[in-house]
Amino acid sequence: MLNALQQQLSKGQERRQTAPMAAHATLGNIDRDPLELLVASSQGRIERLVPLRYGRMLVSPFTFFRGAAMLQAHDLATTPYSGIIQQICGDAHLANFGGFASPERTLLFDLNDFDETHPGPWEWDLKRLTASFVLASRSSGFSAAAADETIYRLVRSYQHWIGQYAEQGAMQIWYDQISYERLLAHTTDKDARKQLSKEMKRAQKRTHERLLPKISSKVDGRWQINDELPALFHIFGENCIFGAQEREILLGNRQALAQQLFSEYQETISISHRQLLSRFTMQDLACKVVGVGSVGTRCLALLMTDEQDKPLFLQIKEARPSVLAPYVPSGVSAYRNEGQRVVVGKRLMQAFSDIFLGWSSAGNHHFYFRQLRDMKISPAIDSYTPSMMTLYGELCGWVLARAHARSGGFAGEIAGYLGEDDEFAMTMMRYARNYADQSERDYALFQAACKSGRLQAQSEADFVSSISSQAT
Repeated sequence: MLNALQQQLSKGQERRQTAPMAAHATLGNIDRDPLELLVASSQGRIERLVPLRYGRMLVSPFTFFRGAAMLQAHDLATTPYSGIIQQICGDAHLANFGGFASPERTLLFDLNDFDETHPGPWEWDLKRLTASFVLASRSSGFSAAAADETIYRLVRSYQHWIGQYAEQGAMQIWYDQISYERLLAHTTDKDARKQLSKEMKRAQKRTHERLLPKISSKVDGRWQINDELPALFHIFGENCIFGAQEREILLGNRQALAQQLFSEYQETISISHRQLLSRFTMQDLACKVVGVGSVGTRCLALLMTDEQDKPLFLQIKEARPSVLAPYVPSGVSAYRNEGQRVVVGKRLMQAFSDIFLGWSSAGNHHFYFRQLRDMKISPAIDSYTPSMMTLYGELCGWVLARAHARSGGFAGEIAGYLGEDDEFAMTMMRYARNYADQSERDYALFQAACKSGRLQAQSEADFVSSISSQAT
């Protein structure tokens, strides 16, 4: 009689009959107008920030890919999959991995962006991740052979670790964490160890106390966040970014917005952390423009201080419906508040989540809360050599395997489906290479639309200049 693991492995192997490995090379429904989908995704954003979003996407095919997650979600909708539906990241490109501090102040490496998290096929995360590595490798001028090697080792890493997690109990998987100390012990490459040590030292400096004087000033005994376009500005200030109607939607004034968001948010975190928050007083609230794909969403920075004038920065980020929602073959979000969807996804997939992670709403807008820049770091991908990129790919494969094993409980079935040979890795190499080609074709259309004026794109400098000229 087969034991539980053997049964899971066998069930996974049987899934190959309906979704053969070779079928994963299929790009899906790419007969669509990428500009039409892109413009649709801009609906409901802060109108004045949309050109900045396009400007950031225009930098390279890779930044375009980062900002156009809806295209790959659309394309994947018609592709074969193993039949396993579980919580996935939804936007697992290589820049959405990074370091942050656990509640015990241990520096962890993990997935760190879950705006698109949703139930879906686990393969979709791997396909987005592998395509992003090919595009990033091309942006760095690496050879096709180097990119292929990265994808191969990334997928084989995922395959190895999902097999390891298949043999572990549920609690063992749940408690597993990938700390920087563990990475140092796991890494033999001299350059990689040097890079990891450098990133650890950098993370220790990224605290709220160090951030306070960099972005804030004390005026008449109260801390105020400094306006610094395009990254930071006040919603209810002198700028021309928010119109009167938009400000009215956001409750008309800073105090009303902050109080409503904060009141509902407190009910979504633990009683102990609620008591901890009661020791802080609100100082200021400003809009913060972040990332590429998030530009134009309502993202806020809330500055609070305790009795010792020590700061706590909270990021309040708008959560829109996941780009996966219209396209997943089955599975729907169980949460009406999109912020709750994001929070639950983070808690399921991350080894440890922020103690201040919670959700709220204002009118028809949904938000989630988290700490802003608490020992958070992003790998310096632009400076990586081909060998460093490959090592980073292996690490991302490990992290994604742990996240999938934790969130779904299907590690045994996935391991059985993948088997032990390299057929899936070879298939992902073909998929990633071909989908990167498709993304570059989409980028060329986007680039032409921006050049012709069909879409308005602004660089950071042009955006600041246009806002300044309107203000005067």
